Amino acid sequence: MSLNERISKIIEYSNLTPSEFADEIDVQRSSISHITSGRNKPSLEFIIKIKSRFPELLWDWLVTGEGEMLKSQLPEIEISEDQIEEEKIKTTPLPDLFTMMNDDDEFGSDETEMETPKPSPGESFIPTQDKAPEKISDSQRLENTSEQLLGQLFGNQQSKIKRIVLFYENGKFESFEP
Repeated sequence: MSLNERISKIIEYSNLTPSEFADEIDVQRSSISHITSGRNKPSLEFIIKIKSRFPELLWDWLVTGEGEMLKSQLPEIEISEDQIEEEKIKTTPLPDLFTMMNDDDEFGSDETEMETPKPSPGESFIPTQDKAPEKISDSQRLENTSEQLLGQLFGNQQSKIKRIVLFYENGKFESFEP
């Protein structure tokens, strides 16, 4: 049975007209006629809308056509008391943090300190360096005063001054040539 035929069967099962069925699952009415005629194939969203509106339908039958159409048509399986007891044993919950704390007699006691492992011979050991602030004694001042700068310029008379240019804050400048 094709998917289009299964959808037609669902419409019959719902006792609705195709237009009422389209309104029921919130799709366009034309999409129902296109799917039932075989022109279009239903989308996953379309199938999900059918399944959400009719939860008694089985996914396997709806998607692949295998098995029974409705959940109520499945044969019921009898479960014995022994199987119920086995299932209870299998699903025993794990203890939570607080029950574990109550059962632990040593909770809150001091833990023994572990020895730091010695490096194995295959590993190289890099000792940690003390990061003490270093003092720089041979540093120069970054800012020179204008007097020091002029002293350096005029103190070294081996090279002659060709030009002196003064730049002012307002963007003007003056140039002096000896």
